[in-house]
Amino acid sequence: MDVKAMEASMIKDNPVLLPLNKEKTIYDGFITVQERDFRVRITLPPDRKITGGRLHCCWQLKHLLRGYEQTVKQRLQQSDNLVTFILELKTILEVGLKSFPEHQSIPPPQYYSQLISEMETLGWSKLLFIDTAFQTLQLNAEDSSGRQHLLTVKLKPKHPAEAPDCSADLPLPLLINWTPQTTLDQLYGQFLLVLESLTRFWDVLDEIDRNTWILEPEKPCRSDTMRRIAIGNNVSIKVEVDPRHPEMLPDCCLLGAEHVVTPLRNKLNTNMHLWNPESDVLHNLQDVLEIEFPSPASHEKSSFST
Repeated sequence: MDVKAMEASMIKDNPVLLPLNKEKTIYDGFITVQERDFRVRITLPPDRKITGGRLHCCWQLKHLLRGYEQTVKQRLQQSDNLVTFILELKTILEVGLKSFPEHQSIPPPQYYSQLISEMETLGWSKLLFIDTAFQTLQLNAEDSSGRQHLLTVKLKPKHPAEAPDCSADLPLPLLINWTPQTTLDQLYGQFLLVLESLTRFWDVLDEIDRNTWILEPEKPCRSDTMRRIAIGNNVSIKVEVDPRHPEMLPDCCLLGAEHVVTPLRNKLNTNMHLWNPESDVLHNLQDVLEIEFPSPASHEKSSFST
């Protein structure tokens, strides 16, 4: 491609990438990929050969080209001319955008200053993790009983105008009230209130876990509301505790041989009126069923068939 043809092609394909000097060794402006503009500066040696050129990127472009640096360097050294190189650079960017769709909405610079300001107010000690895009945060929280909890916050590129996606290991949906004026500190405060509302529920399950043999789930999570408790060999009870009303009689299902389960079921139905919401769930279950649950202090788990 001769010089004039190359210049004509440059103007046609990249109308806002312009030479800054009469020697045309410095080009500055924007290239457009998938309807997005990226600022670039390309400097060429006096002979104007692209093989000796250098590419300077805006921070957004650097973010998108992460992992493609060697490919870009190789294309810079092997392309025939500037037009060809820019075409290949655009192709690499298109691949990058398709491979990492989350990069299609890179936040503006003020997003980061806003995030840092909010984290300083909240306290950096509460931050356990933040991803390289500065969009996914994991915050540590402790409830009034000393249990540790993890809040995952996925910020949107237009934060705080858009509500973030929040998740945690809870037995109920995490509902956060959000306005464009809401801060991370206020969001965290709402999360602490949710934890406090569930404290009694977790106290109930922690007591059951400490004092009985739990057959299911093997490794309970804070979101689990069910426990299958061993009563004897091949006999167990599955209880479903209501997170909103943990002191009330839970849904119960007795499991095992019918000749063993029937008397227990009869006692459960007959003694249901004895349930005392002021007492703890474990003692209530034992009173209603007229049994004592085998405990880790007195029994080996191997003595129960699951």
